[in-house]
Amino acid sequence: MVKRLMKSIREFRGVSIKAPIFVSLEVVMEVVIPLIMADLIDRGINGGNMPYILKTGLILILAALMSLCFGALAGKYAAMASAGFAKNLRKDMYSHVQEYSFSNIDKFSTGGLVTRMTTDITNVQNAYQMIIRIAVRAPFMLVFSLAASICIDWQLSVIFLAFIPVLGAGLYLVASHAHPIFERVFRLYDRLNGVVGENLRGIRVVKSFVREAHEEKKFGVISRDIYEDFSHAERLLAFNMPLMQFSVYGCMLLISWFGAKAVVACGGDAALGLSTGELTSLFTYTMQILSSLMMLSMVFVMIVISRASMERIDEVLQEKSAIVSPENAVTAVTDGSIVFDDVTFRYNARAEKPVLDHVNLSIASGQTVGILGGTGSSKSSLVQLIPRLYDVSEGSVSVGGVDVRRYDLETLRDAVAFVLQKNELFSGTIKDNLRWGNEHATDEEMIHACKLAQADGFIQSFPDGYDTYIEQGGTNVSGGQKQRLCIARALLKNPKVLILDDSTSAVDTATDALIRQAFREEIPNVTKIIIAQRVASVMDADQIVVLDEGRVLDVGTHSELMSRSPIYREVYESQMKGGDEE
Repeated sequence: MVKRLMKSIREFRGVSIKAPIFVSLEVVMEVVIPLIMADLIDRGINGGNMPYILKTGLILILAALMSLCFGALAGKYAAMASAGFAKNLRKDMYSHVQEYSFSNIDKFSTGGLVTRMTTDITNVQNAYQMIIRIAVRAPFMLVFSLAASICIDWQLSVIFLAFIPVLGAGLYLVASHAHPIFERVFRLYDRLNGVVGENLRGIRVVKSFVREAHEEKKFGVISRDIYEDFSHAERLLAFNMPLMQFSVYGCMLLISWFGAKAVVACGGDAALGLSTGELTSLFTYTMQILSSLMMLSMVFVMIVISRASMERIDEVLQEKSAIVSPENAVTAVTDGSIVFDDVTFRYNARAEKPVLDHVNLSIASGQTVGILGGTGSSKSSLVQLIPRLYDVSEGSVSVGGVDVRRYDLETLRDAVAFVLQKNELFSGTIKDNLRWGNEHATDEEMIHACKLAQADGFIQSFPDGYDTYIEQGGTNVSGGQKQRLCIARALLKNPKVLILDDSTSAVDTATDALIRQAFREEIPNVTKIIIAQRVASVMDADQIVVLDEGRVLDVGTHSELMSRSPIYREVYESQMKGGDEE
């Protein structure tokens, strides 16, 4: 897992190496300083040698300045490396999610993906910065300081070694209990983001039904769960500090006791035993050793927190798209003919009942096909197989005489324009949204597409026309206007197949008729598939498909279905009742 995530370091590998190098140099300077101090006390101050004090003092200042410079450079490079790593990791995750098929996306909640790209990556970024700086500094400081203290007095240095196993055992117990709690906390963050996103997207519904209190209660329940779990985990991690303080003060006490006795015994003469300067150095090394242990405990805590985040990020990166382009893929769609050959489809391979059951359907290139059926009859599922948003479970779907699984995905989806049941506009101008269909479209091409979609009229009525800014989600335009903009966007692709999945439901019948008339006159060679709830929207289609519970009940023209299909006739009469009188 760690090896896979480290691939995202890439161009920041250089600064990731520089940071530990400068940290090591900083540590060397910090370990040398107490030795210089001991020499200054024993040979300069105690001996009253002023020239030696000045000379050694300058060396001490130089060592301190070098330590400061090395530390500043280490901090700079560590910050650059961790921020760059997080940038690349976030980019890699986002790019990987873009390659997901619908079935892959269905495995992750929207809130879960947002949490992984924000909170989880921030945790990993902080952990990485601590690893390349603190996790290098602390062991180096521990080893060098311990080596220096052993050189001064190996007997007193045994005190440090006695406390290290105690500290290690305590940290292991804390981590083993805290990690499962952090995993649960991040799953709760997923739910929290989901609730917030759902509330903000549906804020108009919330307010119209006066359900603010219900939403606040739902948010409060998850917030309380996060608070309780996080508090529990932090209480466990809080044992790090008392454990470290016990080790620090225990070492200080024992070294003070035995060191003072050793100094008194030899009269402060280094030749006879422990000198005053050496004891002072030992105190400094005690603080350095124990502070390095404290740093390691901080790194340890950060790694415990980030480990759960790393697993969640790796889960996203490891997820392989269920739908990919094959080798030697077909890169040209000859025409818009479509054939469903004994197609059976399940969203879940373990599902007992298929969503589509042995569907056989043939559509000639340039035909207009209407699809009717009740709610849950799998109309949307049927058309989503055409651009290969999902793969069939059994049978095959062909476009232009070629199985869709043999096409290059980009080629296939460029040839199929899909106006989804749930229309989505993005923040930006109307031109920005239209250019999703063709980023190189001219103003004339955009106007022509909008005229076909009956959108040019209301766009021209805006003060800024085609430069009108669309709010996120298209909240500043009506449902019908949003649908027409989405149709125009699809037309700009110049597709061979155009699929309208109930995409004129918010448009009045007169405008709906004008759109269909424009399609017949302006794009006769494009295969048009129209899913509709209104019979009037598909009456003039070349063939109408009647679906029910994933099965094709009948296929024919309006007049043919009126004569032989009781279901179609019943729907027509119920919708058109009173039409003759009008």
